Parts: sequence; C-alpha cells; structure tokens
Amino acid sequence: MPDQAILVTGAAGFIGFHVAQRLLQMGRRVVGLDNLNSYYDPSLKQARLNILGNDPRFHFEKRDLADRAAIEALFVQHRFAVVIHLAAQAGVRYSLQNPHAYVDANLAGFANILEGCRHHGCQHLLFASSSSVYGANTKLPFSVHDNVDHPISLYAASKKANELMAHAYSHLYGIPCTGLRFFTVYGPWYRPDMAMFIFASAIVEGRPIKLFNQGRMQRDFTYVDDVTEALVRLIDHVPRGNPDWSGDAPDPGSSAAPWRIYNVGNNKPEELMRVVAILEQKLGCKAKKELLPMQPGDVPATYADVDDLVRDVGFRPATSIEEGIGKFVAWYQGYRNL
Repeated sequence: MPDQAILVTGAAGFIGFHVAQRLLQMGRRVVGLDNLNSYYDPSLKQARLNILGNDPRFHFEKRDLADRAAIEALFVQHRFAVVIHLAAQAGVRYSLQNPHAYVDANLAGFANILEGCRHHGCQHLLFASSSSVYGANTKLPFSVHDNVDHPISLYAASKKANELMAHAYSHLYGIPCTGLRFFTVYGPWYRPDMAMFIFASAIVEGRPIKLFNQGRMQRDFTYVDDVTEALVRLIDHVPRGNPDWSGDAPDPGSSAAPWRIYNVGNNKPEELMRVVAILEQKLGCKAKKELLPMQPGDVPATYADVDDLVRDVGFRPATSIEEGIGKFVAWYQGYRNL
C-alpha cells in the first residue's frame, strides 16, 4: 500500500528524523510521533521537525508513548500497515540516574505500540533495538545468533525486553516484527548527549574531553545514512518465520514466528583515540584529553556481524569513519555557526 501513511515514532529524534526524511524523499506519506521531551535540547528536535514539515506528506503528532489512550486513538485513526518504532528513552548512563523514564517509555510505551499493531492491522513492525543488548558478551564480532541474556544497564535490559515483547506478539498474533540492533550511530543532526558531539564541543571550546578505559574504548561507528538505507530496505522484507527453527536448539536471532533480529553496524570497530584524531583534523583544533577508567554500564568494545543483513537485503554499511566524521563536522559547524 504505497500511499498509506507510515508511522515513524521518535520522528523528532536523530535517527527518526533521517528515516522520516528518507521516506518522504521516496514519496511516502509519514505520520511522525514524538513527545519532544527535554532529555536534550528540544530546539534541536524542533529544528529537525521544521525541515520535515516543509513536505506536505508529513504530519506531526505530539503524543507520549506511555499515554495509552492517545496511542490507541492514533492507531484507530490511521490503521498503519507499517510502523517504524524508533522512539525510546535513550542513553546508557542516564538509565543509572532515572530508571523510571526507561520503564515508562521503553516498556509501557512499547506495549502500547504492540497493542496498536495487534488491533489495527499492522503488516510489519520494525523497531529499534541496540548493540547494548550484548552486555557482558565478549565474543567478537557480536552475532544475532549469540545469546544476549546478560545486559549491564537498564537501558540495555529495556531493549532486550522489547525484542522479547515483540516476539511474544509475533508468536501469539502473527504480527511480523523486525528488530534492528543499532551500533553507535552518528552523523548530521546528531544528539548532543552522544560522545562525538560532546567531543566536538569540548575541542572547539578548549575544554578537556573525557576518554574512558584510558581511551582504549572501541565502537562500531555507523553512519546514519547507512542505518536509514538498511531500515528502508527491510520494510518490504517482511519476516515469515524460519522453517528450520527448533526449540531443541533455539536460534536467538530468528524464530518459527514471523520475527527477526538484525545487527546494523559498520562491521569495523574504531578506537576512540582515532576518532578524536580525525575530529581534531576536521575541526582544526587540538583536544585536551583526560584519560579515565571504565564507567558502570559501559562495554570496552562493540563490533557487528552483519552477514544476515547482507544476505537478506544485499546491503552492508560501509561509510568510512573519515567520510562520516567529515560530514558530521560540516553539519556541526553550520549548526553552531562556527
């Protein structure tokens, strides 16, 4: 149903904005949902919405995921065939300070989305998970076929819970569900609470940047356009259930139900010291570095196995860190009027 509106939750957020924009460029109608909370500067969210609002095919709804009646009414009105659920309370470290925000948005809010899909004819639910679900796993690269039962933050636990909740609805009600484990997404219109934005601001303002694990952290930095490409390709790749799945040796990444999990990462971990060096080069300033020990809830390295994504939709994220940081810095300098 190409003319039917697609619901994008978190449309004023970093990834949600890029996905909504791409769908509009493809000629799709988009209903964007966001509560515009103050977890980070709402003016950045509003600036993204202003761009989306220039397209007449975009319609914005300011609603809270945890408001059961409001979400139900939205599904009654639109009966979305495709739902792309990207809204969440984000942030590993903030989950140590405000755990209830994660319960409200990521658990109660996701339950409301699932109920909307169940009762109003959704034919494919795609939802954001996170590389953080790998938690205490140390076997690299991280594979969707590995067990992920040892999260080390409440944020990670809430994302694992989303995968399980979606599986239950897929099994019980036949709702096709695709979960995407995003790996350290970055790029233009980035979130100001994320490392690369924090580093850039500190470098240009002459403040020290905090590098945990003595700067030896490794992250699979994934450029936002690659994430968007993977997601839009998966819209029409509706899971049908794995006929070879067996409860005797259960595969964590697939199911007999129409439910699948994919890693979306650059398949190449980068050390934070290298990222800082590229930022210094692109910004034309030297960084003051403060080397610190590991933080609670953090993992030393992330690295995505993306073989399933390549096999199923023929796409492998591959934007180099130099190109991606260059595009981020160009946006950052324009946004901050530097």
